[in-house]
Amino acid sequence: MQFIDKAITDFDNALRVIAGVASASRPNPAAKAADGALDAAEQRRSAGLMRVNHVGEVCAQALYDAQGRFAQGDPIKQQFAAAGREEEDHLAWTAERLRELGSRVSLLNPLWYAGSYALGTLAARLGDARSLGFVAETERQVEAHLTSHLQQLPPQDAKSRAIVEQMREDEIAHGDAAKSLGATAMPLPVQKTMQAMSKVMTTVAYYL
Repeated sequence: MQFIDKAITDFDNALRVIAGVASASRPNPAAKAADGALDAAEQRRSAGLMRVNHVGEVCAQALYDAQGRFAQGDPIKQQFAAAGREEEDHLAWTAERLRELGSRVSLLNPLWYAGSYALGTLAARLGDARSLGFVAETERQVEAHLTSHLQQLPPQDAKSRAIVEQMREDEIAHGDAAKSLGATAMPLPVQKTMQAMSKVMTTVAYYL
């Protein structure tokens, strides 16, 4: 029964993530930001970038759920759970911003979630050190990705920028936590493969 209960809980969580339904445990950093005027092109630009960021959080939920489930050490399970809660904040914030911009979440969220869950399971099966190394490398790439978004977002879109800035701070902290728990550095070919996969995802998610 424990297995069945866990499977039902995981399935329910997956459905909520895919649908863009999430609850934040922290206030939205955009709440106090001025809502700058955006023309149609700027609004589409912001929406595309925030949809990419939302997809990143869909993937993060799947990765952390899978890696946490199959992690061996309790401190590592706890870290995945804590990071997952913060990533759910990001998921809720980006979904809210997409609604404000009159846009939607990615139509391919089921694909992103399933693929990421499979990757997370594979990483976890390689052992805690490599699993944490996967997290550290992922967060390093996400940090660079969010930094580029801060450069691409319209300057007056203070709400989106506030969300991305907080996300960036959190991702850096998650990467540092993984390193402190004994992450093993990923080989260069693996890093390059992860970058290529991320490029495909972000390009497609911007539109779909």
